[in-house]
Amino acid sequence: MKNPDAIAVIVSALRQVHGDDVARMMLVEGMSLANLIDAMFSAPLTHREAVRAITDGLDDFIITPDLGLIWHLKYVYGDHSLHVVDLEIATPDGTLASNDVWLRLAS
Repeated sequence: MKNPDAIAVIVSALRQVHGDDVARMMLVEGMSLANLIDAMFSAPLTHREAVRAITDGLDDFIITPDLGLIWHLKYVYGDHSLHVVDLEIATPDGTLASNDVWLRLAS
């Protein structure tokens, strides 16, 4: 793993929010980026810790669709807020919403 600390935070958050069995299924079978964001923001983490764990941990996930070599993570901020409320991935072919990105933990 490239970012074991970030993955540990993600796994812990998924377990706290969904329980062990569902967390395991989400990591092995996959989940949308939107589901990961929702779980991380529901866990007892600061907003900043949740966003950092997600962004640092992305390198350890298999991402579908294949993004290719060139992509950029875009932060979506809340109205009149500096809090990240969503993430999008910009590629040369367009921008993917968090619902369109599927993540599975690489084994």
